[in-house]
Amino acid sequence: MQTTCSGAPRAITVNGQSLESRADTLSVLLEELSLKGAPLVAEVDGVIIKPEDFALTPIRGGERIELVRFVGGG
Repeated sequence: MQTTCSGAPRAITVNGQSLESRADTLSVLLEELSLKGAPLVAEVDGVIIKPEDFALTPIRGGERIELVRFVGGG
């Protein structure tokens, strides 16, 4: 499946902050946010999304998205 940024910007909320994105999937949104490939957990409208489903998860506008990154340390 090919993912793209297309159409008019969509209003979404990411980690409590309102923003506009042209991303049409969660995978493309992560690219926009420079998080593609980062170890993280994604939740869209209260549903945890598996990393293998990021490219299949549509962004249509109005979603509330939570992104939690894992950070190593000692």
